[in-house]
Amino acid sequence: MDCTLRLYLALRHQINRIALIACIFLILPAQAENSSTNTIPAHQISSLVYGQIFTHNSNLYNAERRYMVALPERHNATQRHYSVLYIIDGDFQFRHVSAVVNNLARVGKIPPMIVVGIALQGQADYIKSTTWAAEDNPEYGGAALLQSYLSQELIPLINQQFRTSGNNALAGYSLGGLFTLYSMMQQKTPFNAYLAMSPSIWFDNYSSNALFTQYLKQKQQDKSKLPPLFLSVANEQGMGVVEMVDVINPIASELIANQQWRWKFQQFPNENHYTTAMPALLDALAFLSPQYFIDLDDLVNIPKYADVFALFAAKQQTWAGFQLEWLQAYTFAKYVFISKQEGQIDQLLKDAKQQLPASYTELCIGLAKVFIYKQQADKAQQILLSAKKEGELSADWQQQMSLSYAALGNKDAAQKTHQRALFLAKSQGLESWEWWELAP
Repeated sequence: MDCTLRLYLALRHQINRIALIACIFLILPAQAENSSTNTIPAHQISSLVYGQIFTHNSNLYNAERRYMVALPERHNATQRHYSVLYIIDGDFQFRHVSAVVNNLARVGKIPPMIVVGIALQGQADYIKSTTWAAEDNPEYGGAALLQSYLSQELIPLINQQFRTSGNNALAGYSLGGLFTLYSMMQQKTPFNAYLAMSPSIWFDNYSSNALFTQYLKQKQQDKSKLPPLFLSVANEQGMGVVEMVDVINPIASELIANQQWRWKFQQFPNENHYTTAMPALLDALAFLSPQYFIDLDDLVNIPKYADVFALFAAKQQTWAGFQLEWLQAYTFAKYVFISKQEGQIDQLLKDAKQQLPASYTELCIGLAKVFIYKQQADKAQQILLSAKKEGELSADWQQQMSLSYAALGNKDAAQKTHQRALFLAKSQGLESWEWWELAP
């Protein structure tokens, strides 16, 4: 397996080089042709930036280390604290992981979270950092150092730089998945959720089977709760994942029955080792926040808003907690009218302020949108003013106030609040889709 791994990594590097050279030869003639025939000038306004790369001096490594960070879309618009997803092999994995997290959070499937890419210094460092000592091979054996680095240096640094909630998930693929399981088994590990995608269980003659079984037995004996784990494998031979699941299934079933553990094993028979990362990640993120979004079709089957609030409150016990995001708030507002509960809106707001205080402003904005649409601008404004203290710092809140003023015939107030919405959107760095929805 050692030779296979080295061959795979070497081939991956060579394929990337060949693909890059091919793209250059394909692009250059196209660029030359376009430059001679294109008569419409194009002007670059600015670059699209969806993440940043940082460096810092590591005392443990006695060297400079790198990490990447992608923040939630509304990070600068609130004082909210966010869960953090750490992804191993950041140079290879960070871009698509951060994009998936951004998209799923935008449409309400998962809570917004900070994504941190753990960068490694090339192929040799990747192999060493994700493995423990084995086979007297000097290429292995850096997992303990990486674990210490994450616990003692990187995570404290992220907590210092950004508003974090204390919920840290670790995700890894292939050898990164192996390290994810290794980290889960360590004492005082800084993570409380794990996503191990196609982990290289074959490493060290499948010793992970015995190590992980012993870990589960110890947790069972201590009667302590285990962190959630998502484990996956594609249609790939020799990884050892299916065999590991067979080994741990008996004790895992007991832990689940005793409500000590929540885990999921997912197979992707139509994917291979190279294509499984994205579909596995989608399912893994959904696993962390199960049924985070409740669609309108499901809401209309619940006759009382109080029962919906109870569902929302129950979701606060999941790994990343729960808050109403913009789309869920708007969907709930439509449900209130469809279920003909708009006459109870005053009591609904009182209950929301008590039961879902962190979601109250977003809920008011969602309700106001529907009341304005229903040509009840006075009620929309009343609802918005009940969340004025926090709402005044929201571009969306200001925009709904502007629309309500306009509907009530107060053009000066409408223009003033609209300009305030635009100012907040710009100063808070909201995404372009939110800016243009403000109708600048």
